[in-house]
Amino acid sequence: MRKFLLLLLLSLSPLFAAESVIIKVAIKGAIGPASSAVLKNALTYAQQQKAEALLIELDTPGGLSSSMREMIQAITNSPIPVITYVTPRGSRAASAGTYLLYASHVAAMSPGTNLGAATPISLIPPPKQSDADESAATTAEKKAVNDAVAYITSLAQMNERNVSWAVDAVKSAESLSAEDALKLGVIDLIADDTKSLLKKVDGRTIKLLGVAAKLQSKESVLISFEADWKSRFLAIITDPNIVYILLLIALYGIFFELMNPGAVLPGLLGVIAGVIALYALNMIPFNYAGLLLILLGVSFMVAEVFVSGFGVLGIGGVVAFAFGSLLLFDADTLGSSLSLSLVIAFSLVSLAFFILVMRLFIRSRSAKVVTGAEEMIGAVAEVLEADHNGYHVLCHGETWHAESESKLTVGQNVQVSERDGLILKVKPLKE
Repeated sequence: MRKFLLLLLLSLSPLFAAESVIIKVAIKGAIGPASSAVLKNALTYAQQQKAEALLIELDTPGGLSSSMREMIQAITNSPIPVITYVTPRGSRAASAGTYLLYASHVAAMSPGTNLGAATPISLIPPPKQSDADESAATTAEKKAVNDAVAYITSLAQMNERNVSWAVDAVKSAESLSAEDALKLGVIDLIADDTKSLLKKVDGRTIKLLGVAAKLQSKESVLISFEADWKSRFLAIITDPNIVYILLLIALYGIFFELMNPGAVLPGLLGVIAGVIALYALNMIPFNYAGLLLILLGVSFMVAEVFVSGFGVLGIGGVVAFAFGSLLLFDADTLGSSLSLSLVIAFSLVSLAFFILVMRLFIRSRSAKVVTGAEEMIGAVAEVLEADHNGYHVLCHGETWHAESESKLTVGQNVQVSERDGLILKVKPLKE
């Protein structure tokens, strides 16, 4: 409400005509599709508000190279200045965050923060089975590193920042504290808080799309930009732990629906979770071998239910499931990884579900019927009387009309072989 009133006053009152506006957006956690969407939306909003600048409060361990490049393109082609500020104390701008700092028109850090370790990481390195394969792997790694070096060098030259350290950050994964980064010319300034930052950048001349521009930020009104529900939803579903949970819900839900057709709810939840998981996996890189091991592990545990494997299939399934879970996502590539406790918990739950619960379920389905019409089959009855229409027998305390292909005598014990409505078909018990 306060933001709405402030924007209304800014647009209607001439009293605020001379004041500038700076839009602030927070980018926390691993860089991914959601981070890119938030930054683009914030830049669009800042342009609509004719803001003096966009302030990015950054704290990231790194993330996807593709999302990072989208964000850098948005920053370098922005018609308004972008100030990237690593905050609060204890934060970092590692890996992809270092590139974002170099790309920004103003790079600032809080005391007690750091940046660096910008070496590119490959999700699935080429296999090294021979000298030729090793040579191919080395060539691929060199190409990736050289491309990253050229990219960060161009950003450093564009904003007149330290080129040699940028190269070391890529080649040797070098890192720097905020104070050392300022001394080496990697960043522009250190500020204790946002208020002091805006005072320090006031009157600073920057290059904006190749043209010199001066920042007027000392008396600017700071407005926070909040991500819309789509960006927040995207940030949630592209988290590796959430994708993992959705994937398992899909597997278990569809499996339970197939085992018990007509339950509807498990199948419905499984299909919805599966669609969302596939959408997320389409946006973030994952290891196909890890996914295959998870499916193989589930298959082994299912086989243990139906096949008497003395527990070998079940144990092998749990091992494959856990190992596949750990391989599914790469922490260095995504900036975050699966929680080890989550993997262990789901592995044990899967073992209990398939080996115990499903085995009891199968046994209950194959158990002998003890009530209803089906229970009559195989029951023992006593012949009460015989006439030209057949026999009358006593079964479970009730008198039934019976038919038999054999000749029966009164008092003889017989066994029910079939039931047709109210007529039992019986045969002598000795048969």
